[in-house]
Amino acid sequence: MNEKLILVTNDDGITSKGIRALIEAAKQFGKVVVVAPDKSQSAMGHAITIHNPLRVHKVDIFDDVEVAYACSGTPVDCVKLALAELLDQKPDLCVSGINHGTNASINVIYSGTMSAAMEAAMEGIPSIGFSLCNFSRSADMSASQKYAIHIIQQVLEHGITPHNLLNVNIPDLPFEAIKGIKICQQGKAHWEEEYYNRLDPMGRRYYWLTGKFVWEDEHKNSDVYALENDYVSIVPVQFDLTDYKGLDFLTQNWINI
Repeated sequence: MNEKLILVTNDDGITSKGIRALIEAAKQFGKVVVVAPDKSQSAMGHAITIHNPLRVHKVDIFDDVEVAYACSGTPVDCVKLALAELLDQKPDLCVSGINHGTNASINVIYSGTMSAAMEAAMEGIPSIGFSLCNFSRSADMSASQKYAIHIIQQVLEHGITPHNLLNVNIPDLPFEAIKGIKICQQGKAHWEEEYYNRLDPMGRRYYWLTGKFVWEDEHKNSDVYALENDYVSIVPVQFDLTDYKGLDFLTQNWINI
């Protein structure tokens, strides 16, 4: 395989443990360039910065990586800047993560990790978002790294659907306890949100979001089911949000429009 140019990004910040694991995986397949937020940007979705300037500076914190930048913006800002200003050529692959925490089911909508990968996919770059189902900053990334190596190799050798991307979630288990990989559909779930309603020391009211993630889907082909049964889930994702069943329904049933 010819050496590839691989863009690595994330939403947990450039110093996170997960991005280090993903860089080590990606380095096996070519030249790695890192452009990642200078601080945590979790749950930023597809946000971009338009009211403040973006600042970027080179960092030298990764072994055998010649080009790495920390960016003051969102994960999507990082990919946009990389493609428009920081890279001399289009990457062969963009990988995002390894996220600290699941991005299965509806979490894909909120995820900065997945939005960064989606931004690259919108530019025609094969892209993968990786997430480990453990929110701890000190989570063991060894099993995730091994699966990242395998999945990156599959994508580089066999490709994915043009302009789409993969959402990969890995159960928080030792490598030998994971049963394998399942190609899945997005499972159904929702957040039951709550807000802490409190006063700060100055007597000013504030709200702090919390809540519980509730699985709804027992479908055996869902990412929810795969993860609960100790499999790595891979969901092919598209950024075309058209509801084609809804399109057919409106076309066939609405009149005088």
